[in-house]
Amino acid sequence: MNPIEIDGVRLELSHIPGRSEHSPLVFLHEGLGSVAMWQQKGRHWPSELCAATGRAGWLYSRRGYGQSDPIPDVRAEPENTNGAWSGHRGRHRPDYMHQEAWRVLPALLKQIGVANPVLIGHSDGASIALLHASRFPVAACVVMAPHLFVEDIAIRAITQAKALYLADAEAPASSPPGLRRRLSRFHADVDNAFWQWNDIWLSEAFRRFNIEAECRAIQAPLLAVQGLTDEYGTLAQLDALEHAVPHVQRVQLADCGHSPHRDQPQALTDAVAQLLNKVR
Repeated sequence: MNPIEIDGVRLELSHIPGRSEHSPLVFLHEGLGSVAMWQQKGRHWPSELCAATGRAGWLYSRRGYGQSDPIPDVRAEPENTNGAWSGHRGRHRPDYMHQEAWRVLPALLKQIGVANPVLIGHSDGASIALLHASRFPVAACVVMAPHLFVEDIAIRAITQAKALYLADAEAPASSPPGLRRRLSRFHADVDNAFWQWNDIWLSEAFRRFNIEAECRAIQAPLLAVQGLTDEYGTLAQLDALEHAVPHVQRVQLADCGHSPHRDQPQALTDAVAQLLNKVR
């Protein structure tokens, strides 16, 4: 596992070897995720998917997540010190996923020599995948629990996560680990990871987030997966995506919450492998 530097910011990067004649899989994590958090219940689903499809894989942690460099003053008023992505400090602005999709991800793909990836995105990473596919060439795009717009169910769950995080920060060290301590296993700076996500999602400005118009430009093969017991979103997300991208293939998984790769890994692998049978 080696870091990669984008505009002076070091990002954690991991590679899964695979056959070079196929487009590689590029995994984009959720809003509290990282390279390490793709490991769930003792299974590393990205490795399983790469093996099942005969493809290489790339995983990276976005800025402030995992072992990547933190965002300075992550809870302060947002500002930019040099006009570049790397100059951002403070809270995210509502277009932070657009910036990741249209500025950071293209630069990363160029550095690792990937011109036509298969994007595999989860939650925030799914929204980033959709935004990237709306402007840049991709071989295919797989999105799990995507956010095309902000639902009340998401705000309720994120508000609850904030309460749990704050409670664990004040809990005695001898108590069972709560949300903050569990997340700290996956992030060098757990507060940087949590607050960059939580603050923007609970801001009034972010309630207007909507990428349905951008999604209409997607031409690549597209698979959208939603768990039927997802605590952060409903099938309205897939309905909106289907309206914007009529050729999308939908998969709805029972007994599945916000993380299909954790709750239904085999069903997810089968669905993705079927899509990629037709993709070089």
